[in-house]
Amino acid sequence: MERRDFWREVTALSGSVTPFILKRVVVFGLYGAFVWWVANYTHVQTGLGVAPYEIIGAILALVLVLRTNSGYDRWYEGRKLWGGIVNQSRNLGVIGSAYGPDDAAWQNRFLRWTAVFPHLARHTLRGETDFSDIDDLMTAEEIEQLERADHAPLYCSLQVARMLQSARQSEAMDGFAFMRADDQRAQLIDHIGACERILATPLAKVMSIKVRHFIFLYLAVLPLAIVDKSGMLTPFLTMLVAFPLLSLDQIGIELENPFSVRRLSHLPLGDISDKIQRNVMAIENAGDPLLDEEAGDSVVSMQSGRRNFGADGAGTAQQLASTGR
Repeated sequence: MERRDFWREVTALSGSVTPFILKRVVVFGLYGAFVWWVANYTHVQTGLGVAPYEIIGAILALVLVLRTNSGYDRWYEGRKLWGGIVNQSRNLGVIGSAYGPDDAAWQNRFLRWTAVFPHLARHTLRGETDFSDIDDLMTAEEIEQLERADHAPLYCSLQVARMLQSARQSEAMDGFAFMRADDQRAQLIDHIGACERILATPLAKVMSIKVRHFIFLYLAVLPLAIVDKSGMLTPFLTMLVAFPLLSLDQIGIELENPFSVRRLSHLPLGDISDKIQRNVMAIENAGDPLLDEEAGDSVVSMQSGRRNFGADGAGTAQQLASTGR
């Protein structure tokens, strides 16, 4: 994992929620300046105590942390599900290559459909319909079929299932390998289904609305409570309090959908899909080291046998020649 410099991250704006909340922070700061101007011009004392706001602020911060944790749980669950897609795709490719039919065309087609699944899952979760990035895996006809499919990952899983079934019916794959491969295929569908559950079940809107009501009311009344003692520092202190509260609120929103590229710190599904494709397609070109080693041992044994036979043959000829004399 990358370890970044402290000061580099302090000044970083890319990947931060600061640009999203800066206008809101400034608005509350201007409101605090207005409250200070009115209090200074009219010489009115609000008489509000700061102590109650400390208690209310602690409660509000706790609510925001709970909301942020809920968003992070969704983000982390999405990452674990995609970790499962990585594992199941690799397992499915290995099983098909090692225990499937000894047919190069079948092997290539099976690995291609296995490798394309994560790409299709990524497009589905992001609502994308352009499949041009998989033209190195699929033919034009196959891409057209995927574009017509109601659910592209499910159509891909169906193709893999049909290939496994044909291999089993032709007795090119034993029953145990078939069950293991089909189990890995089914888990891929389970993972994409769980990701779709996260996507289709956002955080409760009633909670989001109420939390933002609390934030607004707290920041709206805060300048009234501190203006007597803070004076001209009221707008700056208001902005100082508004910044972390609005940041936590926005972070919870950003983590709500871990798959969308429009959200900060979204999951790198493109990189994960490309990695799966490289790993799975590399299986096709991977030789069997055990068979290569056995073949090498056989060649060495044959060469040794020939040398031994040549030496024994020469000794026998010499013995026959001596006997003839």
